[in-house]
Amino acid sequence: MLIGEVARRSGVSARMLRHYESLGLVQPSGRTGSGYREYSGEDIRRIFHIESLRSLGLSLREIGRALDDPGFTPSALVGDLISQTRERIAAETELLTQLRRIDAANPAGWEDVLQVVALLQALGSKSADTRQRAALASVDEVPVPLEALVEAALSETEPNVAGALRWALARSGDGGPALLAEGLGSPVAAVRERAVQSLAEMPGDEATAQLRQALTNPDVVVRRYAALALGTRGVADAVPTLIDMIVEGKNDVDAADALSVLASDTAMADQIETRLVDTLTHATTEAPARGRLTQALAAVPGTKASRALVELSHDEDRAVALTAAYLIQLRDAR
Repeated sequence: MLIGEVARRSGVSARMLRHYESLGLVQPSGRTGSGYREYSGEDIRRIFHIESLRSLGLSLREIGRALDDPGFTPSALVGDLISQTRERIAAETELLTQLRRIDAANPAGWEDVLQVVALLQALGSKSADTRQRAALASVDEVPVPLEALVEAALSETEPNVAGALRWALARSGDGGPALLAEGLGSPVAAVRERAVQSLAEMPGDEATAQLRQALTNPDVVVRRYAALALGTRGVADAVPTLIDMIVEGKNDVDAADALSVLASDTAMADQIETRLVDTLTHATTEAPARGRLTQALAAVPGTKASRALVELSHDEDRAVALTAAYLIQLRDAR
């Protein structure tokens, strides 16, 4: 079979077939009387083998070795190909993400594109100062895609930079809470904590709704951050978690402050008083927790709280009784 026919049947151009021949990959078995290359069936099979191996990403040099070395074993080479392919896919995926983020910024011209690229690179810098400046610049100078800001906030370990990123997110408009909420399901505890901290600083109903859902998160740290944020927003759903925090002595002062904010509403104050008193009188509540609950009760206005403190001033636990008596004096002095 002549080279033109081989090219038509194999899909390999005559020029490439000549290149294969120059590299020694394929040697036509014969020549016609006129000197034209003549390929046998075995030659054509070898061409198809070459093309198959090329489709796997092997170089022509590697293909020659694979076909001609009897001792060649493909396992190591295939393993290398797998590794190289994964690296290539990761690089292409990163590039795609970068392009999507640039597109999301709606650049009006190449100058805008270059500014967004520079800011995205700065957010990924090894320098904390550079990252912080980029976070601050993202609000007033160059609009950074929200997805990039969220990703940076969820991965940032430097406190000052993390604060700047949360500040930028709080001013980023709609969409941020939903992206941050995805971080609440991360298998990494630190990422979940950063996500709820960022949500806690975001204004608006969407952030509040995500924080409500966070109250049922399996991670107790997430639940506590959510409860503290919701308490300052006047959301009653936070009360049980806040009282649990006081009992457990985890951010109990902040939890008591959040309850005090909630208790500014009369109806809410009754609910908080009832829960605090019930917890105080529960048989399994330990002495240190009862002391913290007594202090929290003092921050709740209303006669019911006052009556409860009077009863506690006669409590058999002397520390609780003294704390209650002192707090009654403070309330009376107001």
